[in-house]
Amino acid sequence: MLSMCIREKREVISMKIESNDFEDGGFIPSEFTCDGKDINPHLKWSDFPDETEAFALSCIDPDAPGGDFIHWLVYNIPADVTEIPRGGSVPGKEVENDFGKTEYGGPCPPSGTHRYFFTIYALDRRIEEDLNKGDFRQKVEEHTIARAQIMGRYARQ
Repeated sequence: MLSMCIREKREVISMKIESNDFEDGGFIPSEFTCDGKDINPHLKWSDFPDETEAFALSCIDPDAPGGDFIHWLVYNIPADVTEIPRGGSVPGKEVENDFGKTEYGGPCPPSGTHRYFFTIYALDRRIEEDLNKGDFRQKVEEHTIARAQIMGRYARQ
């Protein structure tokens, strides 16, 4: 309750994120999964505040058997970067994901159809600390001034 009171004083503005590779709520092509090339999809964002100093990006599967499974975490993406090409590298600091690697790990659900939320955060400053998957959300949320999310689905072939 206390953290909610502190956070409600910060107004978070909406922005936009889209992909040329899948529609929001649609299925992610296997090329971007463990069944394919396991490369990241194209992502592009816009309508962020002028005072944005950096971006952070996450891809999380909330439907994993053990709860949120982290596929991708990146922070300190420069403010002039507004697009990541298909299979392209991301300028910024990548954090170890739940696959134990520090780059994109595509959808690979053990069963059924899972949802994958790609979230871009506009930050009011660069994050100077080294982050890990345990403190990424908290530190990013502390500096978020806008965010956008796109969700894709995937089921193993």
